Amino acid sequence: MKLNTLFISIALVASFVLVACGAAPTPTPTAPPPIKIGGGFALTGDESPLDLPAANGAKLAAKEINAAGGVLGRPIDLIIHDSQYKMDVTAQIARKFVNQDKVVAVIGFTDSDSVLASGLIIQNAGLPFITAGATSPKLPSQIGDKMSLACFGDNVQAAAGAEFSYKKFGKTAYLLWDNDIEYTTLLARYFNARFTELGGNIVGLDSFEDKATDFTAQIAKIKALPQPPDFYYVSAMPYNIGPLVKQFRQAGLNLPIVGGDGYDTPDLITQGGAAAENVYFSTHALMDAQIGAPAVKKFMAAYKAEYGHDAENAFAALGYDTMYLMADAIKRAGSTDAAAIQKAIEGTKDFPGVTGSISFSADSRVPQKGVTIIQVKDGKFTLAEEVVPEKVPAP
Repeated sequence: MKLNTLFISIALVASFVLVACGAAPTPTPTAPPPIKIGGGFALTGDESPLDLPAANGAKLAAKEINAAGGVLGRPIDLIIHDSQYKMDVTAQIARKFVNQDKVVAVIGFTDSDSVLASGLIIQNAGLPFITAGATSPKLPSQIGDKMSLACFGDNVQAAAGAEFSYKKFGKTAYLLWDNDIEYTTLLARYFNARFTELGGNIVGLDSFEDKATDFTAQIAKIKALPQPPDFYYVSAMPYNIGPLVKQFRQAGLNLPIVGGDGYDTPDLITQGGAAAENVYFSTHALMDAQIGAPAVKKFMAAYKAEYGHDAENAFAALGYDTMYLMADAIKRAGSTDAAAIQKAIEGTKDFPGVTGSISFSADSRVPQKGVTIIQVKDGKFTLAEEVVPEKVPAP
């Protein structure tokens, strides 16, 4: 026992000597801390047909960025919270990003109401915020200098829809819109402004409540017109456009129906069925793995490999673009300082997104991008035309 004790004492003394001489084992270096970015999306609720694909696109981008070494030698930690498309919950998760998650920037949302509910909280915290698909061009002025859009503005897509329809369908239109939503209200207003400026005539105006499921009253007004219009422009959300077109067709209203990117969901076809034929809408890109642009084809292949199915709509690509856009700004800033990131965002020039080239400045944080017009034909989304509007209404 005494001999063993002696050996142990000698071993301990030797280890202390080795440490003193610097011969101790080199400690394993700790991994660099992640860069935390908040992702606000309605993974559930009425907006999920657009937000869920956008969230998936953002997650795919973050995974690719991390596989390539991250940003500034650090991994991206994309923290996603479900807003449920409830404005009180949306405000809550914005506060969570700021106070609990301690993110350095925020991305997300595909509707303007959600951005309005969260934006001032993020703005007041001094954090850069890039929305994936909220298309109101008024958001930067409503929220503040930290607010940017990865998508075009509603004034751009409404102008594209007006110019396309005036040329293809004729000079008279009936205008119908969801009167409870910022996006649908603005889209209708901008369409009206550009269409009448072209010389078009709005032969009737009407609206409906956001949760409407019965459009009998609106249909009756259209059928009572002394002369039918050349087409209908309907500014609607993804959850009501399918039932609306179905009821229009059942009532014998078979003229072209035109609208905005709220139509860009498979629900239009699954809910509208054959009634969705002869429907046209403006959106951010044609998501087709066979005939899409090269960047679209590459994205579609990556998305399918990750999730086992094709990207549902252009909002998946917008989420992807937004994550890469924010990562690019952080890289160019060389820092996770919020002010440095914001300055880099404003210095973005010709960023090559799947949905088009993106440029910003301190005075303009809404990118000028072309518009894709989609036609529903034979139960599929097909390319009708790529449009760069000749003139765009002021926000």
